[in-house]
Amino acid sequence: MMTLRLDLNCDLGESFGAWRMGEDEAILDYVTSANIACGFHAGDPATMRHTVAAACARGVALGAHPSLPDLQGFGRREMRVTADEVYDMVLYQVGALDGFARAQSARLQHVKPHGALYNMAARDAQLAQAIAQAVRDYDRGLILFGLSGSELIRAGREAGIAVASEVFADRTYQADGSLTPRSRGDSMIEDIERCIAQVLGMVRHGTVQATDGTQVKVEADTLCIHGDQPTARRFAARLREALQTAGVELRAPRQ
Repeated sequence: MMTLRLDLNCDLGESFGAWRMGEDEAILDYVTSANIACGFHAGDPATMRHTVAAACARGVALGAHPSLPDLQGFGRREMRVTADEVYDMVLYQVGALDGFARAQSARLQHVKPHGALYNMAARDAQLAQAIAQAVRDYDRGLILFGLSGSELIRAGREAGIAVASEVFADRTYQADGSLTPRSRGDSMIEDIERCIAQVLGMVRHGTVQATDGTQVKVEADTLCIHGDQPTARRFAARLREALQTAGVELRAPRQ
C-alpha cells in the first residue's frame, strides 16, 4: 500500500511593530513548513528574525512569503504590476528572509507568494513566469509552492525548479480549480470536521468538490492552514491528529 504524504504549511511572521497577528509559537508545534512574511504585506526585521529562530528550534522548514507592497491591505488587494516589477519584488523579499536564515545557520526550503500576488500568478502566465524566474535565479534548489493546477505550478516546472502543488483545508473551490474569492460569503469553511473531510478527499482521491458540485482534480503536495484565525491553534491540532489517524505521513517536502 502506498504511503500518503503531506506537508502542512502555514503563513507566519505576520506581526508588525506593536501589532500582533496570530499565535505563531503555538502553530509551529503542528506544521512542517512555515511561510514567513518578508515585510511587504506584514512582518518586519525583528519579526522575521524571531520567526526564523522559532521555526528552526522546532525543525520546521523555512519558506519566504513574498507579497505585493501593500501593508494597509495586508497584500490582499490586486495591483497593476508588470512582470519585471514582480520579478524584482520577489527577488528582493526572498533575499531578505534568506539573510535571516543564513545568519542562524539555516537555509530556505521554499517560496510561496502571498495573497493577491498568489492569486494573480495562479491565472496570469507572465506573472507566474516572473516569480518562477526570480526563484530560479536566486537559488535553483528552492521549491516553488503554488495552487494546484495553476499557472504558477506550470511556470515552475517550465523553469526547471521543483514545485509543490498546494491545497487548502478551509477554503472553498470554484469549478475551474481556483479558490472562491474572499469577498464571497462562502469562501471559507469554518467547520473543522468538514475541513478534514475535504483534505482527506484531496489526499486520497485527488479531487475536491467545488461550490457548484463539480469534482475538481487536484494534486496535494502541501496543505495550507491559516494562522490568523481565532481558532487556529485548535484547528491545527485537530487537523494534524485526524491526518495522522488516517495514516497520512506529515513532513516537509525536503525531509
